[in-house]
Amino acid sequence: MARASVHIAVLIATSFAFAGDARADELVPYQIVGDGIPQSLTGTPGDAARGRTLVLARTTTCILCHSGPFPETRFQGDLAPDLTGAGNRWSANQLRLRLVDASRFNPDTIMPSYYRKDGLVRVGRNLVGKPILSAAEIEDIVAYLATLRD
Repeated sequence: MARASVHIAVLIATSFAFAGDARADELVPYQIVGDGIPQSLTGTPGDAARGRTLVLARTTTCILCHSGPFPETRFQGDLAPDLTGAGNRWSANQLRLRLVDASRFNPDTIMPSYYRKDGLVRVGRNLVGKPILSAAEIEDIVAYLATLRD
C-alpha cells in the first residue's frame, strides 16, 4: 500500500507540471506559531468562492486525494481525510500551515507542500524552484475550508 501511495503522489506531482498556471516564484515570508500560521500570506482574507473552485480543480489540488461535501463532483479522492467539517477540526491558522507545508505534521505524508520550493523530491520540471500555489490561492482555499462545518 505504501508503494501505491508513493506512485500516486508522483502522479499528482506530475499533473501539477502540466497545469499550465504561472506561479509566483517568490514566497511571502511567514511565521509559524505553534501548529499554524496565524497571519494571512497576502495580508487579507481569501475568497471562499474562489477557494471552492480551487479545491474542486482536478489539475491542481484537493479533490484528487480528498473527498468532501461536493455532491456534484464525481470520483472524489480516498487517499486523505474527508474535508467535511474541516472548519470544525482545524483553525484557519492550522489549515494554512497544512497547505503551506504538510510535512511539518507528518514527514512521510504524500500531500504536496503547496507553498514551498526547496527540499522537495519528485517535482515536475515546470515547478522546480516554484511553489505549486500562490499566496492568494492558499488564502482562498483556507477561506473555503474554514466554511466547511458539520
